Amino acid sequence: MATVTGLLARVPWADQAWWVAILERSSNGLPREGGWTSYVPLADETFLTSRLPGWQVWVPLAAGLLLTLVPPLWLRVRVVVTLAHELGHAAAGILVGRRFTGFVVRSDMSGHAVTVGKPRGAGLAWTTWSGYPAPALLAVGLVAAALGGWAPLVLGAVALICLVCLVFVRSWATAGVTLAVGLTAGALWWWRSDERSSTVLLVVAAVLLVGAWRHVAAVARAPRRSDPAELGRLTPLPGWFWVGTHVLVIAAATGAIGWLLVRAAT
Repeated sequence: MATVTGLLARVPWADQAWWVAILERSSNGLPREGGWTSYVPLADETFLTSRLPGWQVWVPLAAGLLLTLVPPLWLRVRVVVTLAHELGHAAAGILVGRRFTGFVVRSDMSGHAVTVGKPRGAGLAWTTWSGYPAPALLAVGLVAAALGGWAPLVLGAVALICLVCLVFVRSWATAGVTLAVGLTAGALWWWRSDERSSTVLLVVAAVLLVGAWRHVAAVARAPRRSDPAELGRLTPLPGWFWVGTHVLVIAAATGAIGWLLVRAAT
């Protein structure tokens, strides 16, 4: 990421005030005396040495866990997991050359993303498979960004992605969720505070990781009309096999997050 920000600082308009402001709000730390930003990464660049008290990592993670375990809170935050799920389908489809045309998310954890391309084949199977692991894999990225001091850049990227995705929403509720996530990320990016940004990313990462487990557990209990069932129709392998692959990837993501946290704390 340091290379990315270095390249961004060399564009022809690099001396423009608006571009400097964007870089200040996105870079891996630009300490300013008395200013609005104070960069203090949660861990060093190799994730070996903790630089902040452990509570600044564990409390946000515990808060995110609480959001997923208390039923009234979970009913309100699970739509974020569904959003990551559907955009995971979209991103996977785009990577294999399919055309993303729209998506819907609902508060009951259901939703759908539409990509246009070949009606069968590996590309469609990959696109269909990618939804359930997406929140967990995103959680790994958020934890790594929070620990490495890249939370502001990630928040700016989330705001930009949500802005682009507004073109593809197919319901007012979906537009509201996407806009709310984008505006929140954009506000945190603009009024930069590295500690606050990292805290938010850790909370969201916990919600996404536990939410990924809850989503795959729900589909394992009732596989009909689900992504694994669709994969069973698209491929020679049964739906339970695809549920197993989702479990393995989410377990690997959980292990990766655990490794990042242990390395940052020792």
